[in-house]
Amino acid sequence: MTFADLFRLTLPALSAHKTRSALTGLGIAIGIAAVVLLTSIGEGVRHYVLTEFTQFGTHLIAINPGKTTTMGTPIGTIASARPLTLQDAESLAAVRGVEAVVPFVQGNAETKFESRRRRTNIYGVGPEMPRVFQLPVASGRFLPPDDPRTARAFVVLGAKITRELFPGVNPLGQHLRIDNSRFTVIGTMASKGQVLGFDLDDAVYVPAARAQELFNRNGLMEVDVLYREDMETETVAAGIKRLMTARHGQEDFTLTTQEQMLDTLGSILGVLTFAVGALGGISLLVGGVGILTILTITVRERTGEIGLLRALGATHAQVLWLFLAESVILAGLGGAAGLVIGVGGAALLHALAPALPVHTPWYYVALAEVIALSIGLLSGVLPARHAAKMDPVEALRAE
Repeated sequence: MTFADLFRLTLPALSAHKTRSALTGLGIAIGIAAVVLLTSIGEGVRHYVLTEFTQFGTHLIAINPGKTTTMGTPIGTIASARPLTLQDAESLAAVRGVEAVVPFVQGNAETKFESRRRRTNIYGVGPEMPRVFQLPVASGRFLPPDDPRTARAFVVLGAKITRELFPGVNPLGQHLRIDNSRFTVIGTMASKGQVLGFDLDDAVYVPAARAQELFNRNGLMEVDVLYREDMETETVAAGIKRLMTARHGQEDFTLTTQEQMLDTLGSILGVLTFAVGALGGISLLVGGVGILTILTITVRERTGEIGLLRALGATHAQVLWLFLAESVILAGLGGAAGLVIGVGGAALLHALAPALPVHTPWYYVALAEVIALSIGLLSGVLPARHAAKMDPVEALRAE
């Protein structure tokens, strides 16, 4: 029996029961469509988050006060932890491989220019902020490299706050009040938009020491370090740890490299993608059970045909492949229909909701079709083996 003979015997059997074949293939189609659509959303979210996260560069290390990992330290270590200071930030410039350091303090306050008021985010930073986080200045300049402890009351405005408080007015040189403090506007930032839910355009930037005064803080919330591309992350992190431990007398701080952040995000989003794909897998399981059931019924209905084939010289293997081919073709056609529905649904979803990140990797599409064919093959094994083992005499007698 050639492949041509195999298909000539299989396709009429499928077309003879169009409704039954369509409903069986529909189960696989729904499963494949669900897998493609859900994994497209999961992969889209993963792609979006990683893209957003890495737009600031990939050679950053964040230092936060307090030790967030559990260690065998004596009781009282956390209570005696020193806050991060501007002096700590300054000292980090001496670490080998470090190119720039940004102290960071964040708060929320009311800003006012003439009769216009707006409550917004206040970021207390250092002069290297645009370089470290790749934030371009639109006009004027960013904060100058003053002595961090006696920095002048300068402010740089985000794009949105500029439009809101200074419509039709050149903000450079104007005086802006933040709570009860007066600042001089020396620059405006180019529009950056939202990053992971934070609107960087609706913010103002002031020297870190001034932000500490505004929010009555005696320490920094974070210190961000940019290091050279030719340096190993572990080498720079070890240098920072040695310096900070020497200054504080103990390791009462936490270092987080961007690689660690990306690995954590990748792990979380990978689990999310797997979870949503598993939901679609339930539909595939149902489709597989449907194929198993239908083929079992088909074998019983075609007992006489099986007996005739065996009587004409068909071997066990040929009968086995006859029913396996029927199962695989049915699953393959259902899988192809599911791919069309899944990919088309993902494209439609993205068109209707552009803000929703949807990304369909083509290797997922190929894998989904392979899964469909595999399910068809596995589901058809038992009915096909049952058909192949039939005694031809008994099969013809049953007819």
